[in-house]
Amino acid sequence: MSAHGAGEIPEPILKASDISDEMRDAVYEQTRLAMAEHTVERDIASTLKKALDAEFGGPWHVVVGKNFGSYVTHEKAHFLYFYIGPLAFLVFKT
Repeated sequence: MSAHGAGEIPEPILKASDISDEMRDAVYEQTRLAMAEHTVERDIASTLKKALDAEFGGPWHVVVGKNFGSYVTHEKAHFLYFYIGPLAFLVFKT
């Protein structure tokens, strides 16, 4: 059983993006599914990465956590940085 219920997951708060609205919404939906299934950050990231690779082709990279720095190069129109609750999500394709 998960610590998150589908209704308990807060709305995403967008911080930075270079991605289509349709792909952004798909990433948000896959993130909600991963969070409903897992509570460990590594497991959320792994589930989300596998889902994005399957849906949009890979390789996608996913970082999930409460405190991290980053500097990444990404494929044009394939970058998203957002929060859901206390967790930050950095999602990008190379």
